[in-house]
Amino acid sequence: MQDLGQWLIDAGKISATDLQRAEQVQKLSGGKLNSILTRLGLLAERDLADILAEQHALPRINADDYPELPPEGLEAISPLFLREQQVLPLRSEDGVLSVAMVDPADDFLRQSLGLASGQSISPQVALGSELDAVWERWYGEGAREAEDDETAVLEAGVADEDDVERLRDLASEAPVIRLVNSTFTRALDSRASDIHVEPFDKQLVIRFRIDGVMQEVERPPSHLAPAVISRLKILAKLNIAERRLPQDGRIQLRLQGRLIDLRVSTVPTMHGESVVMRILDKQSMNLNLDAIGLSDQVLNNLKAVLDRPNGIFLVTGPTGSGKTTTLYAALSRLNTVDRKILTVEDPVEYQIPGVNQIQTASKVGLDFANALRSILRQDPDVVMIGEMRDRETAGIAIQAALTGHIVLSTLHTNDAPSAITRLLDMGLEDYLLTSTVNAIMAQRLVRVLCPECRTPQQLDADEIEHMQVAHLLPAGEPTLWQATGCSACAHTGYRGRMGIHEMLMMDDAVRHLVLRRAGSEEIYQVARAAGMRTMFEDGFTKALAGQTSLAEVLRVAQLAR
Repeated sequence: MQDLGQWLIDAGKISATDLQRAEQVQKLSGGKLNSILTRLGLLAERDLADILAEQHALPRINADDYPELPPEGLEAISPLFLREQQVLPLRSEDGVLSVAMVDPADDFLRQSLGLASGQSISPQVALGSELDAVWERWYGEGAREAEDDETAVLEAGVADEDDVERLRDLASEAPVIRLVNSTFTRALDSRASDIHVEPFDKQLVIRFRIDGVMQEVERPPSHLAPAVISRLKILAKLNIAERRLPQDGRIQLRLQGRLIDLRVSTVPTMHGESVVMRILDKQSMNLNLDAIGLSDQVLNNLKAVLDRPNGIFLVTGPTGSGKTTTLYAALSRLNTVDRKILTVEDPVEYQIPGVNQIQTASKVGLDFANALRSILRQDPDVVMIGEMRDRETAGIAIQAALTGHIVLSTLHTNDAPSAITRLLDMGLEDYLLTSTVNAIMAQRLVRVLCPECRTPQQLDADEIEHMQVAHLLPAGEPTLWQATGCSACAHTGYRGRMGIHEMLMMDDAVRHLVLRRAGSEEIYQVARAAGMRTMFEDGFTKALAGQTSLAEVLRVAQLAR
């Protein structure tokens, strides 16, 4: 039988470009091609039904042809199953069950119906919207009550033993295992950094964060939520009976020949537990300092800082801005046989050979401060602290720097000069900061333009003046690039991410400002006068090089003040 896509092209219903676009979406998010075509608005539902009826030489049922009530004797087939699979029984005669189906090519569904009913199946092609309306008329209220009974176990705070065993059984069913496994595979294929599984009142939503942007990929039936979430919690070795408190865990998988770690977090919500999984793909992690997207100026300054015998180097930025990757790349440069390196992290995201990495455990009192006190007795040369969260941790880090250690850490601030203000607000002494902090680097992640479809974009004089970037422009007509979208990038215009940075070096002028408690704005202006390139300027330079777009830079960075 001719392929559906080619059949639709031959019938003049879609173009080859439309088909290519739908197939790309199918590759990224899975699902059936016919439903993707209608969801994207490329094909009318009625046209699709007509084509399927013609392709399979089957009759197409109209809205007026459905009986008033479902046929009797089919209690073995769940109404919820019929709604999920978009199929309805029409009549049963002489051992033959006539059914209305949206997808008559689904042989597995036809076999399942045959086994459940004990009859041979005679399909007719139906419109999904008409099937939904008839299902509501036939089963609506009673089926919803049955679904509520099935998921009522979620409403309790802590499940009893029977409920736990029921959840384990649900999580072990083949459809649930297939759904979870396919979600992992699709996330890896689409280069997602996070998987979000979110239960709502009447639906379960699965979304991926791809290149920093959330994208919905699937809406499984809501009654699967308890089973899917329990399956994830079992894989992460979490307590499936506890649904009142947040939990954290880890899943280790081997997919497509690659070892993948997933950092799992669950939190209770109004309609169940929301699960977020951060994908840690060791093979995609590049720990070479020269290959993480630093500009020449920032790279040279960072290497000079790391070559110093002691002092603190800080990386600042919001969650998900690539701070950990930068610190790991810095550690890799420092990781030589003559150095002892210890880290305290929450959690340990990637394991680096030759580096002693400690995972914090707040339940037993092993927080950043306590771990840091202990590792300083281990005679380290380099110490990395996952985050300076409080005065105690920052104070110990400063003492470590004063006693001859190289200290790397992160901080949550909007830009590099604000990090100094943040440390002072923690209660640290200004003279200690000027004696220990060598440099502060702020960073963000921007999406990289797809080289296959990017198009040039001209800047006018007013924009140049407004952004104050004349000093960054090359001779001649300045050209930027913008996103377009093609099959290679799933029509987003972008593929991958890179960092934009600003590096504040603690020179004498900045130290003088810190000692007299100057504000971050004054530090910012003095640092710029000394040659610091702001994040926006660094991003604009990369936009001029065609690596990203001006829109992306403006999305994450402020114009120069």
